[in-house]
Amino acid sequence: MNQYQLIKLAKRVGLYALIAVVMVYAIFPFYYAVITSLKPSSELFRVDFWLSSLDFGNYVQIFTQKSFVRAIFNSILISFSVVIIALLLGITASYALGRVRFRGRTTVMLTILGVSMFPQVAVLSGLFEVIRALNLYNNPGGLILSYTIFTLPFTVWVLTTFMRQLPMELEEAAIMDGATPWVTITKVFLPLMWPAMATTGLLAFIAAWNEFLFALTFTLTDDQRTVPVAIALISGGSQHELPWGPIMAASVTVTVPLVVLVMIFQRRIVSGLTAGAVKG
Repeated sequence: MNQYQLIKLAKRVGLYALIAVVMVYAIFPFYYAVITSLKPSSELFRVDFWLSSLDFGNYVQIFTQKSFVRAIFNSILISFSVVIIALLLGITASYALGRVRFRGRTTVMLTILGVSMFPQVAVLSGLFEVIRALNLYNNPGGLILSYTIFTLPFTVWVLTTFMRQLPMELEEAAIMDGATPWVTITKVFLPLMWPAMATTGLLAFIAAWNEFLFALTFTLTDDQRTVPVAIALISGGSQHELPWGPIMAASVTVTVPLVVLVMIFQRRIVSGLTAGAVKG
């Protein structure tokens, strides 16, 4: 084996070693949460990287709590509502910004992107007043409104970038056939935009599913809270005791659906995120 082959082999080994380190760093916390959630209370504080036995008592405990089950339902309802609204508004806005020429289009795009740069805490007080004025406090509508405000800019940006890559001939042919802009969007462009829609929809779902600050501020009762807040409010038998087992079980329960969704849509996510990266 000559020197060039040795260098090539060393680079490949180094690359695989780096990938292994990154994977362990990313996966280990979730793995440890899973094995912790499957331990009985007596073994929680014993450091163990392998399971000697399975105990589903923590999962039974959280699913017997009506407030936690209700929180899962609230999160599902709110997250899917945010995705539907963000995609509906994002597709129509991306058509206007990506296919219609008008003065100030770049300024509008930069303004939309600028909205997403504000941290949540910076707009919390103002948004609270808006939600209270609209009588949406302690109501799923308040969370849907606040989440949509923060997920829509990214949705519009990605969909507009993807929309600009679609051939003009498709739109011209649809216009020649007498199609209205709405028919052009739904019948011509929509079937071609699934990769970008899968990307933006999934990221909007994850953002709404995991959001904590607005959910904590804009809800008051257990029957309106979402999963992150429900997990944070899980308490033990005494004031200074935290039930790590149920907390880990709840965290795993709400993380698994996201992992499954990412694995299902991973190819569309990659193609959607790379849309517009190369011009051909």
